[in-house]
Amino acid sequence: MIYDRIILRLGEITVKGRNRGRFEKRLLEQVVEALKPFPRAKATATYGRIYVELNGEAYEPIRDRLKDVFGLSSFSPAKRADSELESIRDAALAIMRSYPDVPRTFKVTVKRAWKQFPHTSHEMNHLVGAHVLRATPNLKVDVHRPDVELHVDIQPEGTYLYCEAVPGAGGFPYGTNGKAILLLSGGIDSPVAGWMAMRKGLELEAVHFHSYPFTSEQAKDKVVELARRLAYYGGGSLKLHLVPFTDIQTALVRFNKEHLLITLMRRAMLRIAERIADRRKAGAIVTGDSLGQVASQTLGSMNVIGRTTSLPLLRPLVMMDKLEIIRMAERIGTYETSILPYEDCCTLFQPKSPSTNPNLNVVERIESSMPELDGMIAAAVDGTETIVVEYGSGGKVGDLEESWF
Repeated sequence: MIYDRIILRLGEITVKGRNRGRFEKRLLEQVVEALKPFPRAKATATYGRIYVELNGEAYEPIRDRLKDVFGLSSFSPAKRADSELESIRDAALAIMRSYPDVPRTFKVTVKRAWKQFPHTSHEMNHLVGAHVLRATPNLKVDVHRPDVELHVDIQPEGTYLYCEAVPGAGGFPYGTNGKAILLLSGGIDSPVAGWMAMRKGLELEAVHFHSYPFTSEQAKDKVVELARRLAYYGGGSLKLHLVPFTDIQTALVRFNKEHLLITLMRRAMLRIAERIADRRKAGAIVTGDSLGQVASQTLGSMNVIGRTTSLPLLRPLVMMDKLEIIRMAERIGTYETSILPYEDCCTLFQPKSPSTNPNLNVVERIESSMPELDGMIAAAVDGTETIVVEYGSGGKVGDLEESWF
């Protein structure tokens, strides 16, 4: 391949002002982590950019990995030349000749960041373009809609030439905007919500509620696999808290308020998640709620359920429809796991006619008539197991830690 390095461009980090250095440092760390499978590749940072020297590594697998690094707005495979005219013109010609199907039209766009370079950007457009034209007579210039736009970026340490800009994941580097707890079910929505939260710089720990023996080991394994996929985007590992929910669920079922069962269950889940968040020093709870998708996600239901916690409830999917969420799940690699036919606790206990507009006073009155509920919530928190899920590890689960609680 003609290219010998990759230019990485920063996304929203560039608006961070005095905190920008911390974000750039974190992004460089994550790029270095992403490059570990490619030992010859080397990443270095300058103000506003990161350069990856390939040193003989193949570009395509590195490209595929960099697409998933949060904080990168785009990147380009590039060829470096010395910042002098003949070296730049030779590199430009080599790039244009490297195309297997020779383009019919092209355009040269020069950015002269190094102002001591002896030719202006306008002059360089002509000097480089004319050199390419003389050597490739079948090629023509089209400044409006060229088949290829050749960018020439003149810097003091060297000149970088490239033709392609690959979109990055955008957002902020993982973990730079605090920590949150993700309510991770086995469905399609919550992993997508987790990915979107991670993209905005949130470090995540996931909480999953299981109702053994009503839910199976396969259902738990399914959630572990979803957590493992999210771990890929978060630096390689993710803590998954497995909460025993059977006693609470069966107690709520016995109360014989079927139309409010999902509302009561979700409120209990949020209470548990809030206690876990407090112990894990997390500042928010992330859910996969999408407005109007199911009975518990109507505005009235979300209002009553959300009153349970004082922590911010982050709902990244709230304005997305199901098809958008499915497309996103396919893109991030969680969809095929999410549709495996192993049901979670909410699905198994789904009432026939759930309330879409529950009354807060009625719900609170029901909860106050269950004095054992607080003790059951505390017991569920104490009985929580924590699994560290490692991306790429063998087996069905990661290494089991001692209980954090």
